[in-house]
Amino acid sequence: MNTMFYNPLKKLSAQFENMVKGRLWLKVLFALALGVIAGILLGPDLGLLSAVTVKNITSWLALPGQVFLAIIQMIVVPLVLASIVLGLAANNNPDAMKKNGVIAILFIMFSTALAAIIGIALALNIQPGNFVDASALMETGTDQVANVAAKGFPSMADLPSKVSGLIPKNPLASMASGEMLQVILFSAVLGAALLSIPAKQSKPLFDLLSALQEVSLRIVSWAMLLAPLAVFGLITRLVANLGVEVLGGIAIYVLTVVIGLLMVACFYSIVAKITTKQKFSLFFVNVRELLLLAFSTSSSAAVMPISLKVAEEKLNIKPEISRFLVPLGATINMTGTAMYQGVATVFLAQVFNVDLSLSSYLFIITMSVAASIGSPATPGAGIIILSMVLEGVGIPAAGIAITLGVDRILDMCRTSINVLGDIVACTTVQYFSKENVIKDKNRVN
Repeated sequence: MNTMFYNPLKKLSAQFENMVKGRLWLKVLFALALGVIAGILLGPDLGLLSAVTVKNITSWLALPGQVFLAIIQMIVVPLVLASIVLGLAANNNPDAMKKNGVIAILFIMFSTALAAIIGIALALNIQPGNFVDASALMETGTDQVANVAAKGFPSMADLPSKVSGLIPKNPLASMASGEMLQVILFSAVLGAALLSIPAKQSKPLFDLLSALQEVSLRIVSWAMLLAPLAVFGLITRLVANLGVEVLGGIAIYVLTVVIGLLMVACFYSIVAKITTKQKFSLFFVNVRELLLLAFSTSSSAAVMPISLKVAEEKLNIKPEISRFLVPLGATINMTGTAMYQGVATVFLAQVFNVDLSLSSYLFIITMSVAASIGSPATPGAGIIILSMVLEGVGIPAAGIAITLGVDRILDMCRTSINVLGDIVACTTVQYFSKENVIKDKNRVN
């Protein structure tokens, strides 16, 4: 099957390599700084312009960012579908693929739960909610909350129907509504079925999916060109609408999230040290550009070609592992997002004086893991997951307005951790795959 596996990623690698050499991440950071300055000049603190004028200006400045987000959301479903099916096609050994999948799922679930626990523990110790005046913040973004659909945690009686509902009755409808877990399951079934029929019959569909993957990646590369303008416009609107004083009031919350993300990064560093046998410094040199691009775009899907390139060429991950796990991890490996859920939920509980019990904390951990799996690999997915968690622990959904203001910056940070987790998942699977090979050889001997 490898002989017919067409890999368009190699053809596009030169274009993405130019983005790295062109320091796209540096341009985005520069745009971020300019956005903060422009936001201060347009914001309520200086009062240079009327509120109506500022709203009109920032709306137009945010247009490139909205276009960028729309393009990524438009292309993520066909990209994930094609990548997972072709990733399955790259595997010659079905037994090894099953082992790799089990190892990857167990590692992702463990690291996601650990990240949520880290977030809860940090928020309980730092107590960022005590530094915030909720009444002042609610005026800044309550109208944005109406667009976020909160969903409660299903009861035990409803759980069987929810589980059976994971199998898409209409795959096209699941793709249209962005139900990523259903899309992944359909892709896995489709890939397995294609591998089970003669190569002559499956080749046309594999060729079609290869073309779909190449087209999707080409569109992503075009969207990446908008990244600096997108960040400038979105950050300008953020600062101009909230003002420096309001941003300063939730600085402790932002700091808590960043500390938690750094702790998750330390965990991944330790795992990478064990599984790659590389020094910390060399490992981060290898992944530095990838993490900066992930920070710039706020999307695991957008940097998928770079993730594959780093995994295969710099970390020597086998293609049959990386091409299967990177697209999968971009959708279900949301460790940074889970950590953020833990901090944000406890933070809002402190703001609204909601007492959380032990069962509430267990719910937060469980829901962070469950909701992270299947969430879109696009900017802003964390807010949707947060709405589900808040509904389950009795925190007002309007509390999302408090976190919306700085979510753009935090989304950029946690995406970098999510992408780092995708890479470390690949190194972990390859490490344990080698261990299994050695054990099998010893048994034969």
